Amino acid sequence: MISAFVPIAILQGSIMLIDEFFFHHKRGLPRWERIGHPLDTITVLTCLLFLYFTDPTPTTVPIYYCLAIGSCLFVTKDEWVHWKYCGPAELWLHALLFLLHPALLFTAMFGWESQKENFLMVISVVAIFLVYQIVYWNFIETHQRKVRQKASYARLSKEDLYEYFGE
Repeated sequence: MISAFVPIAILQGSIMLIDEFFFHHKRGLPRWERIGHPLDTITVLTCLLFLYFTDPTPTTVPIYYCLAIGSCLFVTKDEWVHWKYCGPAELWLHALLFLLHPALLFTAMFGWESQKENFLMVISVVAIFLVYQIVYWNFIETHQRKVRQKASYARLSKEDLYEYFGE
C-alpha cells in the first residue's frame, strides 16, 4: 500500500528540481548556499535513514521526532538572506518546500514499519541529488566560473585591467 509519503516525496522532489535547475542555475549560488544546501539534504537523509534502519520503539520515536523537527528548522536557516538573492517566484517555491518538508518527514514516520522499500527508493534519489549538489556546485560550477572569469580578463586591455583592479 502506498501512503501519502510517496506522492509527497514526488511533489517535493519535483519542486526541488525546478528550484535547482531553473532558479539556481539561472542566478548561481554563493558559497553559503553551495555549502548549506547539501547540509539541508543531509538532514533529510538522516531522518529517512533512521527510519529505514530502526524500528519504532519508545526510545526511537522521540529520537525521530527530534531529527525531523531539527531538519524542519534547519532548512529555514538561509531564508532570512534569500530575499537579497531570489525573486518572488523562487521565494514562493521555497515556501512550498517549507510546507512539504514536515509533511514528507511526518508521513514517513506514519509509514515507519510498512514503507521501508519506499524509504530506500527515496533515500537513493536523495543521495544521488546530494552527490550532484556537492560535485556540481563545489567543483564543476566553481571551475567553470573561474574559467569564464579568466576569459573575461583576457578580453580586457591592460588599461581596463589597471582601472578595474585599481593598481
